[in-house]
This record gives sequence, C-alpha cells and structure tokens, in this order.
Amino acid sequence: MPQNTSTDRATSAGQAATAGFVTTDDGVKLYYEEAGTGFPIVFVHEFAGDCRSYDPQLRHFARRYRCVAFNARGYPPSDVPGDPASYSQARACDDIAAVLDGLGLASAHIVGLSMGAFAALHFAIAWPVRARSIVVAGCGYGAAPERRAQFAEEAEAAARRFEMLTIEESARAYALGPTRVQLQNKDPRGWEAFRAALATHSAAGSALTLRGVQRRRSSLYDLGDALRAMTVPALIMCGDEDDPCVEASIFLKRTIASSALAMIPRTGHTINLEEPARFNALVADFLHQVEAGRWSARDPRSLSGAIL
Repeated sequence: MPQNTSTDRATSAGQAATAGFVTTDDGVKLYYEEAGTGFPIVFVHEFAGDCRSYDPQLRHFARRYRCVAFNARGYPPSDVPGDPASYSQARACDDIAAVLDGLGLASAHIVGLSMGAFAALHFAIAWPVRARSIVVAGCGYGAAPERRAQFAEEAEAAARRFEMLTIEESARAYALGPTRVQLQNKDPRGWEAFRAALATHSAAGSALTLRGVQRRRSSLYDLGDALRAMTVPALIMCGDEDDPCVEASIFLKRTIASSALAMIPRTGHTINLEEPARFNALVADFLHQVEAGRWSARDPRSLSGAIL
C-alpha cells in the first residue's frame, strides 16, 4: 500500500499549501501538492510540465474541490529512478492509483494533459470505478499509425538532446516546438515561465521518460476495443493548431460513447496555460453535468450513418 507523508510549504505566491510524498508499490516517492476541500480532482501533467503547470487550475477549482497535482516519476522532487524499466505507460497509469491510495481517495475526477491524458485514459480503462470522470486534453502524440516510426525517432532524438545539451538549452529547444509557439505568441510572460520551469527538470528523468513512456507506448488506435467499452464520462479537449492531436481527438470522440469533444480555436498543445479561462470553464461545466447525473452516452440514433 503506498504511503503518504505531508508537509506545509509556501507557494510562489506566498500562500500556504499542503505538499508531501506518496510512495508507490515499487518504492518510488511521488511529490504532490494539494489545495481545497470537497470531491477530489487529480491533475496529471504533460511531459514538459509538472505539478506547477496546473497552478491556474488549482487556484480556480480549489474553491469547490480537493485538488491534487503530482510530479511523475523522473520529475524532482519526485524520485528519479535510474532503471529504464521503471518508466512505462503502465507504470504511469499505476502511479495515478498510487496517489489516490496514498491520499486515501476511493475515486476522483482525473484531468490529464498530453502524457497525463494518456495516463488518464489508461487509468479509466484499468480502474473505471475509481475514475469519476476523465479529461483527456492534448492527447495523440505518436498515435497515427503511419507516423509511429517518426514519433519514435523524434522521441529518441529529444532524449539525446537532454543527455548531451545543458538543461537550459534542451528546455528552450523543446519549448519552441511547433505546438508551443502559440503560447509564446499569446502570452510571452507565461511562455517564459513555462520554459523556465522546464529548465529545472532532471535531464536524466526527461530522457528516461521519453524513452520509457513516450517512445514505447502503444498507439491510441490499438485501444479501440477498450475505448468502445468505456462508460466513464470523458471530456476530450484539443487545440486546433495542435496538429498531432486533432485527428486522434476526433478518433477518441467517435470511439468513446460517453465522451464529448471541445476544440479550442487558434490554440496549441498547452491548452490549460494558453487558454486557462476557457479550459477551466469547459472542465467546470463538464464536472457539473457529471455530478448532476446529466452526462449520458451518445444517443445511438445519431450513429445511423445517414447524412440527412
């Protein structure tokens, strides 16, 4: 059973926040921060983020929910295991369960972005009774069958950059990717905070995550049967300029009967930072419908295949 230890610390805004560690069944300590009271929401970050990435969401949702954001393994102050076998899609899924167990949570809403969205999907498949709902944002990197080899090559190249360059150089190069420049153009100050936070990551942990979780994970299209059987309420979100995720998001919408798709205009990959007000409003409306019992599966009459 994962263990929990907690402390109080000051946030960057000077406010008291609860922080601590849970320990997974393979002995890895995962750092978490939480705020608020009520039904829990667990936020699962993307590759280029960490728990700090969800500050706009914790400040908003902690008014009505118990919000928990944690750092994945490989992201200090969480442990950075040196064994490559410690990093996988299955382990990322299990680590969500470890956070729930460590905090004594029977179930929670799970909100994931990118790498965290993949983990949220797998968590809902593995533990549907523990996922009250899932938000699957920016999900799809490497999913397209015809681009699997390209994704594996790019993930390996990025891993080598983290190993060979300084963390500052690696972070800046990654933060200027084709789905990140939208944040830079809209909010240069926010982009700089994102880049600076990425530059505090572990280079070794980043490389291990790229190789173990990103490069090796199965394609979304290989999960078709499991996704068609899913009944967990799901909100799929995608920026319309997040090219690697657009078609994958449409696939998820068409495959998961209990899902809805929100496409955010003129937006890239880092949706929750790039458009925090829209992101928060869409997620809040989704959670309200789920909790009111008003989130239902798609009406089968809409699936006849007819045009008119």
